[in-house]
Amino acid sequence: MSERSFPWSAFALAVATAIALLVLGDDLLTVALVLLVWAGSLWLVGATPPPAVEQNSNGAISRDSMGDLFEHSETPVLLTDRGRVIVANLAARRLLGAHVLGQDVRMALRQPEAVSLLDSDQDGAAIVRGLARRNDIWRVNRKLLDTNLSVIELVNKTAEADISRAHTDFVANASHELRTPLASILGYVETLREEDRPEPEMADKFLATIQREARRLQDLVSDLMSLSRIEAEKHDLPANTVALAAVAKRAAQDGAGAERMERLDFEAHGEFIVRGDEQQLEQLVRNLVDNAMKYGAPDSSVTVRLAPQGETRVLLTVTDRGDGIAPEHIPHLTRRFYRTDPGRSRASGGTGLGLAIVKHIVERHRGKLSIDSKLGEGTRVKVSLPLAD
Repeated sequence: MSERSFPWSAFALAVATAIALLVLGDDLLTVALVLLVWAGSLWLVGATPPPAVEQNSNGAISRDSMGDLFEHSETPVLLTDRGRVIVANLAARRLLGAHVLGQDVRMALRQPEAVSLLDSDQDGAAIVRGLARRNDIWRVNRKLLDTNLSVIELVNKTAEADISRAHTDFVANASHELRTPLASILGYVETLREEDRPEPEMADKFLATIQREARRLQDLVSDLMSLSRIEAEKHDLPANTVALAAVAKRAAQDGAGAERMERLDFEAHGEFIVRGDEQQLEQLVRNLVDNAMKYGAPDSSVTVRLAPQGETRVLLTVTDRGDGIAPEHIPHLTRRFYRTDPGRSRASGGTGLGLAIVKHIVERHRGKLSIDSKLGEGTRVKVSLPLAD
């Protein structure tokens, strides 16, 4: 209980004020009440403040507070004491299982590289594979806090490795695709420049081949530039609104070309205003129609339909009646340079990038792409896009 030191000087001032009020003719009861309230206020404010609570911390972070600190980190983190896991945050429990708590950390990680790091008495890092799934890659970082405690951080490097591998594959595939027509062009040019030049008729065939391969190179470079530009913009939602029906009709006619126009069957059930990039939407429809014309039966039609999908979306469907695609190929069709029949694709002038471009355009426009196919019946490609508000 705190001791009170009454402020007598202030109380004397209150008494003097009360006497002055009586002299001035105020009512005795009123003056007495005012004096009583004033004395009570002085008594309350005169109390000694309670002592400050002594802090029982020496500035060190406790194990519990470390657990709270790491709990919601997206990176799996373990705290070990003499090699046993005493703290595992949420991400670590999801990765390794809740049973990791209390377990020997070497048993939890089960990787020779990690075990070698944990058996040492130094800070360091190790790369391990297959920690949670067959092909994943993790970096294990270890930091010693004292002779018993250590913090172990698990950094997922799988995506980084996948990107690096995809980049390497892309460069290799692009180099191969460029090398093939270049080799053909150089071979025919060298033949034409020989002393024993071929007959004019044969030379004309060689020149036609050179022209065809040069156009293939031009198409390949153009598609590579388009794909690069679309990938760079895929996170930017287009700002303009486009009447999809008019754009799709024009692009479908371009994709068919004058020589295949009689095979095109186009129908739109509305105008369908979407938020999009007009040039990219044209490229999307043109690529799909061109593919359908190439791989559909030569005497069959290619159907292009635009129809409402609920109240907020529009569905674009492109259907051919060709040989169809085997089920094992369908998940890979949107990969760069993927071909179900490389010989037929190159003979038809394809670059192997058409559906990869379509996929990225659909993603940029917040749409959905699906491909259905049956052998002997044909292929149907569906693109669902959101309508503009």
